[in-house]
Amino acid sequence: MERTYIDTLAQLIARSPTCYHAAATAAGLLAAAGYAPLDEGRRWQLRPGGKYYMTRGGSALIAFRVPERAPAGFRLAAAHGDSPCFKLKENAALRDGGYLRLNTEVYGGLRMSSWFDRPLSVAGRLFTEEDGVLRQTLVNIDRDLLVIPSVAIHFDRAANDGVKYRANVDTLPLAGSDGAADILALVAESAGLRPEDVLGSDLLVYCRQPGTRLGSSGELFMAPRLDDQACVWGCLHGFLESSGGAHLPVFCLLDNEEVGSATPEGAASTLLRDVLRRIAGALDVDEEGYQMLLSRSLLVSADNAHAIHPNHPELSDKDNAPRLNGGIVLKFSAPRRYATDGGSAAAFRALCRRADVPVQTMANRSDLPGGSTLGSIAGTLVPVSAVDIGLAQLAMHAAVEVMGAEDYPRLIVAMRQFYKE
Repeated sequence: MERTYIDTLAQLIARSPTCYHAAATAAGLLAAAGYAPLDEGRRWQLRPGGKYYMTRGGSALIAFRVPERAPAGFRLAAAHGDSPCFKLKENAALRDGGYLRLNTEVYGGLRMSSWFDRPLSVAGRLFTEEDGVLRQTLVNIDRDLLVIPSVAIHFDRAANDGVKYRANVDTLPLAGSDGAADILALVAESAGLRPEDVLGSDLLVYCRQPGTRLGSSGELFMAPRLDDQACVWGCLHGFLESSGGAHLPVFCLLDNEEVGSATPEGAASTLLRDVLRRIAGALDVDEEGYQMLLSRSLLVSADNAHAIHPNHPELSDKDNAPRLNGGIVLKFSAPRRYATDGGSAAAFRALCRRADVPVQTMANRSDLPGGSTLGSIAGTLVPVSAVDIGLAQLAMHAAVEVMGAEDYPRLIVAMRQFYKE
């Protein structure tokens, strides 16, 4: 089972080079499992036993099932589909010195040096107009196209002593010689469109390296975008493989976590609150009844966690430092950068005990504050008990990241248990 799940994870990551592709891939899996799409711009007619999903902005998705009986509350899990990368600017072509480079901006807090000297490409979405209606087309130039070349050590003798990279100089991808085709023409051609018909675009540079097993017995897994697609697909598989339960199960794929979540598709928007209210309304639950449902609900905020580093263990809190293949990580933070408290930790530990899934803990070293994630942000608009979890990984926000191959199937088992209760 472990190898099958990891192989599937590698395939899903390869199919999802951007947040837009991740949402489309998730929608495809849900549709194949019998979930019906809902239009945010139309009234929702829900029925007991029905299975549904909706999307917003092409990069956020929420799926849910309606129980046959009145639900005790909501069982919610949220993960994010975006990852740190480089985004192409409008008029991206830079032709000089006999080269064609691409003008980019940094999206999220990425580890710049990890992107050098790797095969890269471009994916995202294009917008055209047909009969007065805007149409979105996903695009992926599915071949090795770009490279960000590092400077030879002969020209930069201090390179191994520490370098400050400039996003407007050092990390611009090389796309070929000065006479190479414009990037928009290549992207449009790959989507079967004419460049002159493209009215808008969101194009991202992504790492082409496929997921692979590492370690003496294949116990490690390396791939791009593990943060946070490992949690996306683990939670979605648990959602799809579960059934029954007293609660109304909800799976959330959100966007823009890496830049603060303050977008219509992010955790800081009213998206989750809006969907839950619409579900309650369609089930003839009044406002007081809705608030009662929230009081009996639990949100699992799933975003990967920092494993203790083999070369730099001093960077972690030695008593709260998770390891690869040590189990699902419970994340704690006194300033509530993570939403976990004693009650939500107890609830999650209890369900993992019932599922026979090991749990470990993470708290940042007290003088090294970590980042925030979905749980605390979403909780300001949807006041439910929340727990922050993740899978331990190394090289977070690098072009490729490393996690334990044994932990991913454990997440699926735990989320299956979570959703069936």
